[in-house]
Amino acid sequence: MTDRRNTDRRSQAWFGAQGRSGMLYRSWMRNQGFGHEVFDGRPVIGIATSASELAPCNAHLTRVAEAVKRGVWQAGGLPLQFPTMATGETLMRPTAMLYRNLMAMEVEELIRANPLDGVVLLSGCDKTTPAMLMGAASVDLPAVMVTGGPMLNGKFRGQDVGSGTHVWKFEEDLKTGRMTEEECFFAEGCMARSNGHCMTMGTASTMACVAEALGMQLPGSAAWPAVDSRRMETAQAAGRRVVDMVEEDLRPSRILTREAFENAVRVNAAIGGSTNAVIHLTALAGRVGVELDLDDFDRLVREVPTLVNLMPSGTYLMEDFCYAGGLPAVMAELLGGGLLHGGPVTVTGRTVAENTDGAERFGSDVITPLDTPFQPAGTGIAVLRGNLCPDGAVLKQSAASPHLLTHRGPARVFDSPEAYHAVADDPDLDVDENTVIVIRNAGPKGYPGMPEVSNVPLPAKLLKAGVTDMVRVCDGRMSGTGYGTVVLHVAPEAAVGGPLALVRDGDPVVLDVPARSLRLDVDDAELARRRQEWTPPADRYTGGYTWLYTQHVEQADRGADFGFLRGGRGHEVPRDSH
Repeated sequence: MTDRRNTDRRSQAWFGAQGRSGMLYRSWMRNQGFGHEVFDGRPVIGIATSASELAPCNAHLTRVAEAVKRGVWQAGGLPLQFPTMATGETLMRPTAMLYRNLMAMEVEELIRANPLDGVVLLSGCDKTTPAMLMGAASVDLPAVMVTGGPMLNGKFRGQDVGSGTHVWKFEEDLKTGRMTEEECFFAEGCMARSNGHCMTMGTASTMACVAEALGMQLPGSAAWPAVDSRRMETAQAAGRRVVDMVEEDLRPSRILTREAFENAVRVNAAIGGSTNAVIHLTALAGRVGVELDLDDFDRLVREVPTLVNLMPSGTYLMEDFCYAGGLPAVMAELLGGGLLHGGPVTVTGRTVAENTDGAERFGSDVITPLDTPFQPAGTGIAVLRGNLCPDGAVLKQSAASPHLLTHRGPARVFDSPEAYHAVADDPDLDVDENTVIVIRNAGPKGYPGMPEVSNVPLPAKLLKAGVTDMVRVCDGRMSGTGYGTVVLHVAPEAAVGGPLALVRDGDPVVLDVPARSLRLDVDDAELARRRQEWTPPADRYTGGYTWLYTQHVEQADRGADFGFLRGGRGHEVPRDSH
């Protein structure tokens, strides 16, 4: 084993200190049973874990942390596990997105405040992955992401069912009488039958793949199921690798380059990934000073086909994706077609091209080849502009209905998701299949937190009539497990005076995805008159974190981060108070 002792390490400002200060730091650590020899200058590796029974997707991460520890000890480091908050979308209200920035702040400050030379980031549910990446990027110490892995495939009545995706399907079946309450109750346990995050290509799976595409996660590690022994092997390998990264001074700022972000954007298109990746990648880019505009998510993917046939856009689930070759197989296809940069360095110390060399694709149904893709190029995320979204909006084409990608219909406006749900089952609701359902005040500031409410279920009377999709427009987000022709992230949002606040029932809404346009067919003078009449909603919060959030959150097109968190603050050792 290489001798990794180094008295110049960051951690030695604590454990190598002389006199009373050093004695205090070392003696308190020794109450855990550490011998004096572990303070000899070896790399100290933090294991940041968001394990929590309140975040079911992350509940097993304590076991994953044990595997990371083994790897750190093997490589000659000192592993020290510490908890972070867990932003699980499954239980948190009003939305986990409200707390992503808080978690990122916590991760950043915990890493900086403690005697760490490097860190392994353990995440699961979708907001924990970007929050940890954002926090670690702002500190810029060597870091490796280890996501907790997807659940095993759901099984119900002999068929695969996907977490999240089938929630929407079962709800529709319940409303139309195709399922009973008892059948739905039974199906719940069939959908989530092991530890892990969503096994559809929802936001959790998307962000795991994005972390790997960025180079922040070991190759192939995004897809191993949470309960597969190779998930633990991956975690152990990450523990070993981060010790080497400390030696090499391989930090996020060297990995998270413009080319790495371009790779992640294109990979997200190829896997049929979540629109939430737009929000999270934009925020992460802001932390490392990389220019990543909303239009990049459209421009960079126009030549990228959808290669992965997973729910909600397709048929299969993450377990199948793993056995078909996982993300290395997808990236190898894209590299072969000249659609990825091969040169960016990754946490392995090797380049993207080196990591994917020899990656194999097994079968042709789950991961399709570039020349016969699951969906053709240009079916990724579309960025829309127009008088209804001057700062942009997004739509996931691979999950939308082709016949609705060009559509004109009258608006039916609801001032909150709750207002819509209150009448959605009313048989006399004044809507038809041409209606455009507009949900507003669901943006970063307005809700607050920009919840995943945009893909509201269709009105019950239309479901019963056989309607399967409608155009919906909202300033909120949609779960990555969701589907439908839903325009999301409308910016500026209604709560800050965006044009969505001016829409009235019956106004013609014109969606033209091929032309990348979303507009309200109302005279400019009329819109100006309505704006004069509009008054901003009163502030609901006078203190606490939610007040801080509403005062400082940026709009969706800038990643909904706090403006004061843009850029990095480094890892300078804080002053000693002893």
